[in-house]
Amino acid sequence: MQVWKEYQENNKDRFLNELLELLRIPSISAATENKADMVTCAEAVKKRLLEAGVDKVEIYSTEGHPIVYAEKIIDPAKPTVLVYGHYDVQPAEPLELWKSGPFEPVIIDGKIFARGSCDDKGQVYMHVKALETLIQTNTLGNNIKFCIEGEEEVGSPNLGKFVATHKEVLKADVILISDTAMISLDTPSIDIGVRGLSYIEVTVTGPNRDLHSGVYGGAVANPITMLAKMIASCHDENNHITLPGFYDDVVEATAEERKLMAEAPFDEKEFKDDLGIQELWGEKGYSTNERTGIRPTLELNGIWGGYQGEGAKTVLPSKATAKISTRLVPNQSSEKITAMLLEHFKKIAPPGVTVTAFEHHGGEPYMTPIDSTAYLAAAKAIETTFGKKPIPVRGGGSIPICALFEKELGIKIVFMGFGLDSDNLHSPNEKFNLENYYKGIETIPYFHKYFTEMMTK
Repeated sequence: MQVWKEYQENNKDRFLNELLELLRIPSISAATENKADMVTCAEAVKKRLLEAGVDKVEIYSTEGHPIVYAEKIIDPAKPTVLVYGHYDVQPAEPLELWKSGPFEPVIIDGKIFARGSCDDKGQVYMHVKALETLIQTNTLGNNIKFCIEGEEEVGSPNLGKFVATHKEVLKADVILISDTAMISLDTPSIDIGVRGLSYIEVTVTGPNRDLHSGVYGGAVANPITMLAKMIASCHDENNHITLPGFYDDVVEATAEERKLMAEAPFDEKEFKDDLGIQELWGEKGYSTNERTGIRPTLELNGIWGGYQGEGAKTVLPSKATAKISTRLVPNQSSEKITAMLLEHFKKIAPPGVTVTAFEHHGGEPYMTPIDSTAYLAAAKAIETTFGKKPIPVRGGGSIPICALFEKELGIKIVFMGFGLDSDNLHSPNEKFNLENYYKGIETIPYFHKYFTEMMTK
């Protein structure tokens, strides 16, 4: 479609500048002080959708942050694609590790550095500009709806209620999500699944106050030491998770699927060099790609307690706290695993300390069928613009709403991510390659074209 290419080339500078404006808004859903910024960002998304040519946009209030809904209906009888994404971002800390301001986007070596550049503002905005391309070239052949939320990074606590009460509004034939990655521009891929998530917080309490570590050390259990021992006990010498029953519901990947995953290019030295590490770590008996795709994990996301200020303070702390998450694979239940985690940490608490624990949020794993019309359309679209068939892979991240969407709306999801695993998601110096951004805008219109053609044969 030469007309698409010409339109996109003529407007590429504007496409970029509009994204940079969006990236300047610190839409951190986890931070109370950024609540007003969340509303500002929702309004900005609404404005850009209207400019792109949708028929209507509505901002729905929730008990948390607002949801932006938009639609372009050309004919109710035509196929409808529902695009899901999120405008909220992760906190930017630690700020001292950023080479530029997290909300002051800069372009260096063909990459946009800013919080949200890839996850997920940049990838959401590809869809907005793809829609504009279709409308302005008079080539839109299907209906398109948008559901862009502001709470994905905190577990989407209010999206479930919205979906359940707006089923007719969200009615579609497929859900299209760009919140994942591909192997590279040279080796395109499509995620056929994402892992689930269980996220808890554990606090270990010992004495009723901080103590002098000389006067009381050796006589009173140190909560930091106890918590560290408890966490360390969650893996054995083979890095296998030790919680009783943790693997009971895991659906093991077939030999055929593992063989297919092994065909994906992976340079171990390049992987280690990029991360600045000497050795890899993980569950014995599985490759790196398998550990991050088809196997569940348990990770420590944060830990604190005692004195953390400048200089020394010889203190035996009263409390220690950790944030712990697990990534789950098909057939594991986040509700079941969360209950297991909460009970386990209370059960293994040694004498001398008490444990309190609670859930932050969770979500279910999700798999998309590779023989579905949507997957085939996505694969054909990528092959058209990349000149290569995409490799189906399993994503290591989590999108908690996937299983919820399918349950409530009764439709499948297809992932078309254009980010890279090396884009520093959730880390300092998050980035998104300009080439990937423009490639997404180029490819997405083909998905709509092919999906519509396949659905109306």
